[in-house]
Amino acid sequence: MVVKKRKEIQVTALTICHQDLETLRTLADVERENLASLLLHCVQLTDGVSQIRYVKQIVPLLEKADKNGMCDPTIRSCLDILAGIYLSLSLKNPLKKVLASSLNCLPEFFLTEAIQSFTSRLQEELNTTDLYSYRKVIDNISSCMENFKLGITSVNNLLENVLHFLQKSLIEITEENRKFAGNHIVQTQLMNDLLVGIRVAVMLVQKVQGLQRINSNVSSSPTWQSMCELLSIFTKFLNDDDLLRTIHSTSGLAVILFIKAMFHPPEKIPDLISSLLLCSVDCTSAPEWFVHSCRSLCGADVSESALLFLCQGTLTMLDWQNGRMGPSGEALLLDTVHVLFTLSSQIKESTLEMFLSRILASWTNSAIHVLESSSPSLKDSLNGNSSIARRLLEYVYTHWEHPLDALRHQTKIIFRNILQMHQLTVAESKLEKSDLAADPFIFELTQSLLRLEWHIKGKYICLGCLVDCIGTEHILALAKTIPSQILEVMGDQSLVPYASDLLEAMFKNHKSHLKSQAVDSTWIDQWHETWVSPLLHILCEGNLDQKSYVIDYYLPKLLNCNPESLSYMVKILQTSADARTGSYNSRGALGALMACLRTARAHGHLQSATDAWRSLVSSAKIKQGLIHQHCQVRIDTLGLLCESNRSTEIVTIEEMRWIQFFITYNLNSQSPGVRQQICSLLKKLFCRIQESSQVLYKLEQNKSKHEPENELTNQHPSVSLHQYKNFMSSICNSLFEALFPGSSYPTRFSALTILSSIAEVFPVPEGQVQTVYQLSHDIDVGRFQTLMECFTSTFETVKLLAFDLLMKLPKTVIQFQDSEKLRDLFQAALALSTSTKPYDCVTASYLLNFLICQNALPSSLSAYVKAQQAVCGNGDKSAAVVERNTLMVIKCLLENLEEEVSQAENSLLQAAASFPMYGRVHCITRAFQKLPLNSLQLVSEWRLVVQQLLLMSYRLSAVVAPVIQSSSPEGLIPMDTDSESASRLQMILNEIQPRDTNDYFNQAKILKEHDSFDLEDLNANVPNIDTSAEIKGKEGKTCDVTAQMVLVCCWRSMKEVALLLGTLCQLLPMQSVPESSDGLLTVEQVKEIGEHFKQHLLQSRHRGAFELAYTGFVKLTEILNRCPNVSLQKLPEQWLRNVLEEIKCSDPSSKLCATRRSAGIPFYIQALLASEPKKGKMDLLKTTMKELISLAGPTDDSQSTVPQVHALNILRALFRDTRLGENIIPYVADGAKAAILGFTSPVWAVRNSSTLLFSTLITRIFGVKRGKDELFKKNTCGNSPVYRSREMAARALVPFVMRDEIPTTIRTLLAKLPNCTDQCFRQNHIHGTLLQVFHLLQAFADSKHRMNAHFQQELADVAVCTTAKLWLAKRQNPCLVTRAVYIDILFLLTRCLDKPTKGNQPVLEHLGIWEEVRNIISRSELITGFPYTFTVPGLPQYLQSLTKLAIAAMWAMAVQAGEQTRDVPISFSQLLESSFPDVRLLTLEALLERFSAAASGLGEKELPPLLWNMGETFLMLAMKENHPECFCKILKILHCMDPSEWLHQTEHCIHLTPKEFLNWTMDVASIERSEIQSAALRLASKVIVHHMRTSEETRDSVAPKLKQWVQLVVSSCGDHLPTESRLAAAEALTSTTPFFLTNPHPVLGLQDTLALWRCVLTLLQSEEQAIRDAATETVTTAMSQGNTCQSTEFAFCQVDASIALDMALVVLCDLLQQWNQLAPALPVLLGWLLGEGDDLMVCVESEHQVEEDYLFEKAEINFWAETLIFVKYLYKNLYHLLSKSSWHPLSPERLCHLQRTASEQCHLLSQLFKELPPPAAFLKTVEFTRLRIQEERTLACLRLLAFLEGKEGEDTLVPSAADSPAEANQLTLPGTEMAC
Repeated sequence: MVVKKRKEIQVTALTICHQDLETLRTLADVERENLASLLLHCVQLTDGVSQIRYVKQIVPLLEKADKNGMCDPTIRSCLDILAGIYLSLSLKNPLKKVLASSLNCLPEFFLTEAIQSFTSRLQEELNTTDLYSYRKVIDNISSCMENFKLGITSVNNLLENVLHFLQKSLIEITEENRKFAGNHIVQTQLMNDLLVGIRVAVMLVQKVQGLQRINSNVSSSPTWQSMCELLSIFTKFLNDDDLLRTIHSTSGLAVILFIKAMFHPPEKIPDLISSLLLCSVDCTSAPEWFVHSCRSLCGADVSESALLFLCQGTLTMLDWQNGRMGPSGEALLLDTVHVLFTLSSQIKESTLEMFLSRILASWTNSAIHVLESSSPSLKDSLNGNSSIARRLLEYVYTHWEHPLDALRHQTKIIFRNILQMHQLTVAESKLEKSDLAADPFIFELTQSLLRLEWHIKGKYICLGCLVDCIGTEHILALAKTIPSQILEVMGDQSLVPYASDLLEAMFKNHKSHLKSQAVDSTWIDQWHETWVSPLLHILCEGNLDQKSYVIDYYLPKLLNCNPESLSYMVKILQTSADARTGSYNSRGALGALMACLRTARAHGHLQSATDAWRSLVSSAKIKQGLIHQHCQVRIDTLGLLCESNRSTEIVTIEEMRWIQFFITYNLNSQSPGVRQQICSLLKKLFCRIQESSQVLYKLEQNKSKHEPENELTNQHPSVSLHQYKNFMSSICNSLFEALFPGSSYPTRFSALTILSSIAEVFPVPEGQVQTVYQLSHDIDVGRFQTLMECFTSTFETVKLLAFDLLMKLPKTVIQFQDSEKLRDLFQAALALSTSTKPYDCVTASYLLNFLICQNALPSSLSAYVKAQQAVCGNGDKSAAVVERNTLMVIKCLLENLEEEVSQAENSLLQAAASFPMYGRVHCITRAFQKLPLNSLQLVSEWRLVVQQLLLMSYRLSAVVAPVIQSSSPEGLIPMDTDSESASRLQMILNEIQPRDTNDYFNQAKILKEHDSFDLEDLNANVPNIDTSAEIKGKEGKTCDVTAQMVLVCCWRSMKEVALLLGTLCQLLPMQSVPESSDGLLTVEQVKEIGEHFKQHLLQSRHRGAFELAYTGFVKLTEILNRCPNVSLQKLPEQWLRNVLEEIKCSDPSSKLCATRRSAGIPFYIQALLASEPKKGKMDLLKTTMKELISLAGPTDDSQSTVPQVHALNILRALFRDTRLGENIIPYVADGAKAAILGFTSPVWAVRNSSTLLFSTLITRIFGVKRGKDELFKKNTCGNSPVYRSREMAARALVPFVMRDEIPTTIRTLLAKLPNCTDQCFRQNHIHGTLLQVFHLLQAFADSKHRMNAHFQQELADVAVCTTAKLWLAKRQNPCLVTRAVYIDILFLLTRCLDKPTKGNQPVLEHLGIWEEVRNIISRSELITGFPYTFTVPGLPQYLQSLTKLAIAAMWAMAVQAGEQTRDVPISFSQLLESSFPDVRLLTLEALLERFSAAASGLGEKELPPLLWNMGETFLMLAMKENHPECFCKILKILHCMDPSEWLHQTEHCIHLTPKEFLNWTMDVASIERSEIQSAALRLASKVIVHHMRTSEETRDSVAPKLKQWVQLVVSSCGDHLPTESRLAAAEALTSTTPFFLTNPHPVLGLQDTLALWRCVLTLLQSEEQAIRDAATETVTTAMSQGNTCQSTEFAFCQVDASIALDMALVVLCDLLQQWNQLAPALPVLLGWLLGEGDDLMVCVESEHQVEEDYLFEKAEINFWAETLIFVKYLYKNLYHLLSKSSWHPLSPERLCHLQRTASEQCHLLSQLFKELPPPAAFLKTVEFTRLRIQEERTLACLRLLAFLEGKEGEDTLVPSAADSPAEANQLTLPGTEMAC
């Protein structure tokens, strides 16, 4: 159990005025024992918590004085001061409640004096005239009435004054609120004050006895007048649209409460309120005070919101209990709900919708209260069959999937209350659950809910309510498979919470019912069968998402309900785990077992980890799980080890070994989700170690050595602590070793994240705290350098993780001692900040931010800071050093940047080539983000720096703006061939011309026209026609500057300037008043920044530039809206109005971009609106939306086109912006209208923008249920003359039809089709209708949640209607297009209705549909021939549809007739002989599916008779087929067939011997394209395997061809090849493994065998998961052979590619020993180790060339493979093999050759390292990393060679004990002596 630290309570200390303080001093006695002394000591304390103790002593002290029977003046004065103290404290101060609680116990003797004091002090409060002090007074009135006797009495004494004060304060605050319209901060506070004032008024009436029934006879009294005035104020609030909805809501409550208190007689109150709600108040008969105060509510034009909140007040403030209001109350109840129903159809605003749902739920609660003692007529009006209940259910159905969670929750309450209301209306005898379940209303309701599709979320909520009502057993009686049905939908994330909650409710209810009915324990078997068995089926067989969600949501709830079920699950899964271990795409039973155990342990159902391993799961199973091929099995197994419900549970030594084993192979996971889970779980383990170590330390301290061991551990605490320390040190060693040169991004991410967790969980100890481990103790200079080099990663996440880890280490660990190295790093950072590679400047920023933390930056920077000694002398020294260093670095960067901007103003091309300026700006921004800007000491210097930064930013923006703002910023080719075109081009060039002296942008190039093209003349006349210009770059090198480079330089510069300005606004403190010293930014500077953003957002054309300018601008607008400065606060509103005016005016001179979706304009307006406070009225949004929708509408004025386009584009951006939330919803309808009307515009730009807007709106509103009245609206596009329109209309119809309405809709559509006797009909209409039928039927048939008992019957009804129009599928219909669609519909029906119903023949046969299908096919063109050509419209579609139907008919006939195939209207052979490739291809695809299923054992166990003996057919087809796709399918079918059935037929049917056929197959594999080549390789491999299995004679016959096959496999494994080729190679290797890879008697030569093994190793290191998994199958097969299964402990296991790479080398080395081929194989293996074949110099030069190449050209890179991991495994296995083998040594010549090669490589590496500049790791990262990798390979090779010569001792050679085949650490990373 975790002991949580108590959060320290912050209590503000109480204070008193000087006069009261002096009084206490005067009255305090010398002994300090009287009350005055106590109070004096209390107020002199500065700690509020300490003051509480003294406050609690007041009453005991007064009780002593009470015994003396005296109240002296001292006590009287003290009571007066206590009253003042109470009223001075803030409402939320705990001292206020403590004081009230104490004074509630005041002796009666002092009550009179205390009341007088409180009354007097409260009167003083009420006399205040300061409007901004009103809130404090209101709070005091509120606190006085909150369980405080003195306060309530005082308020009663001053009731008249209190009411008057509330009246006055509400009026004045309202006026003040109007004055500050637009000032969001002030208005928010004032409206909050109004809200509190109204609530206090309500509280006053509820708690003060005299106001609960005030008599109108005292109408002349001030109290009555104040009540009337307050009622009038609340009425005005109800109708004031400028106020918040919460104020309206509370005002509605107040109005009803005041009427209830003031109106007499009480029995007529319901009638009066009914007339108020129904807008039928008779002013002549109503009381005068009522008419005067509520006049605006008595008319017929009361607003919807006012009526809504009056209904709320009615339901909340009236007493509905036990029918106390009588018949008039019942009438009011009914009137209220009818008003709410009316409002439901009128209200569109989301906030009001939310209120309405709550009020309806409140109404149902009130109805339940009334029904408990109501009249029969009311029961009739509210039973389940009543119109009110139906309306309520309709409301539930239409809102149960509303986008607002809170509203959906209200529908659940309403539905539950409907059930309860119905129960209260039925006879008492039917209240039993069994009787209630049979109630017609409940039964029909249950049936209707069960018939609904499972994708409807509300179904789960309502069924859950029914479970509580009638019990699970009655629902199971209606739908026995409901548990499986619900589990089936748990693959959909959106449904998972609903499904799991319903299941929990059901199985809990079911368990309770079974236990109550059972007489023994056998009930659990039924419960397991119902709820656990479906779960286990899903865990073993379900899809990935389904399993994950079931494990996360359902399994924990099931185990919590019945923990004993765990043993039942484990027993079944253990039995299955041996048979089904899973694969890369299946967890299998082993995965299910691990998931169950993990969940059980995490929820406390496994009492002890040790017991769990011993009794439930073996160690072997754990290790299998940790390296399983499926990632989730690995995660679940790790979770089982790491997670525990007890955070102090001891981690056992066995668990530590397993964790170490896991880390060895699982750091390089490509899945981000898996990496995050691994890191999270390991952090949990580290927390367990840390917290349990603290327990162990206490045990070690508290017990003697002779005492018995504690139950927490079976060994001495010191032993466990030592194990912990060694384990953590070992983990850190592994993690640091994982940061080797060339390690992949996933490995680095995982290692750094885990190291960071260790640094966080095991902090540097402070004081007496002991810690079991400190990371800093294991970090030496080498590891520190390794972390620094992580900054060079191209992935910023790695840089960030490394930086954060360094910052978590003690300062002494990360300080540089070498000043020269520090200087080199600083210079490297400056160089990187001007690199043309964007990621280099990010490296520079991290490097600079790290160097800023160094105490001794280069002395050359000291000139940038004045008075640095003074800085260090004050305050926090480390903070001062950081500030000083940051200032120096920023000034240095700024100085360099200013110089570069000056050069860029002369030549932008030179800047783009040599010093793109964005890197400097990026580094400055990052430096600011790490600086504590609110506690700066060098304020004056910082202020100057900020000013210079702003000026520099504006200059840089001015340099790059012409490119960014050009109409075509992506680059131009400035050349043309005639002067007219050149002049047009010149205009464009002038538009984008930057300040550049280079004529690249200045002059259009004109090419002379010649009869013949003369290159020499061209060069003479046009010197610069290329898209690039030659510029001298860094180091004087000549480089080409392309338009791309210029653009990247410009938009990235603009991006960084925007982010810098946004950061400055966000982080820098702002001056409160001009010339003040408390801020760094002035108001004028903020305005300038805003104008800068405005200019670039409105004028930039490049998306990258304005998107990132938007990011910076958002930061500014968020600051402005929170700024107390009114002029700044109003800036967003001013800017918004200005830009809207500019959009409206459509001035030709406007620089606003009307193309590119209005470029940055939508972003600009988004930023201004999204930052508006959401709690306010959103006035800016309302105004803007009204303006935009007006502009977006159609217009006849051609001048209004541009504003219309802008408006449509801006609306699209606003509807997409999630930050506007529900506030944008009310404008969706108008937006959709504008978009649809825009489709009719003659201007393309308007139509395009309208389409984009409409698409956005559909996305925004998708999922909201439509009303049923929309289902049958006419689809106007359905009979369009445009084919594509009909197709789109049919698809668009599907989402608008609810699933349960689809069959009815289909029948309606079919009925509209013409009969064959009709004389005239339009084929367009027929086609449109048929398409709609087809898509609706497809949606219905493909519904993944269709488990409806009525499904088959509904489809049968559709089939009957379909057969009535069957002529449309025959030749009577001349149109092939409509014929094709009708045949598609028939095909769909046959697919869905091909299974017989229980006890009946198949529906298709029963309806005679198959007979009709046979007639259609037999009379079709497939039999009679084709009189058409492909020019006939619809022929391809018709052929495809007809072929699919014919194939379906053949399968059906084959099933029915068995071997009797005489009824089949056509054969596969006929289809395969068709002259149309489409027919052949569809047929071959269908056949391939069947043959493939039969070959894999899936689906049908064996082929139907009509597919027997088809080998000859496919062989002949293969020889003559010339269609590539068909040919490929034929090869795949032959591969699926058993060669023994057809290979012997090759000679007589295609005149090729089996050997010649193999030659032909391999020739195809050698010359054909990818997919055919892959199919041919698979087929050739299968034929070879067949030959190898048959006889020695056939083996010998194919032996000469094996070398060609090996070459084919090798050539198919390259990383550059398509995935399909490499997968085919992997499958070929897997199928031939027993014959060629692991054969005890090798068939191939050693070189060929090793080449195949090299292919396996190459594929295992592929970046693509599918290829690695396929190669892993090869390794799994190799490990599972009779002669290799003893090589490893993972034979017959499904392992991951990471360990498969190691296992492959283990098996290979074992085989080499078995074959006695180690000596000849060793040179090849050492060549693999050394990397022979890679010319080092060529590789270095080519990488250098690529680095200097074009900016966006990227070579293919394998981000997963890690060369040194392969080297490590190879070295380890070779060394292990050489150490234990007795083998013949290499010849001296061969050994010398290898040594010479390795030594030469070592010497070359040394030279290349010397040529690199310091620090090479940062400045030449690619070259440096490659050299490091090659160095490690060379050293590994040299070590093995030295071992062979006997030159190195054993101790030097053995890298670590981890290399020994010990059980736990068999495969851990080697030590530093090894290559990595």
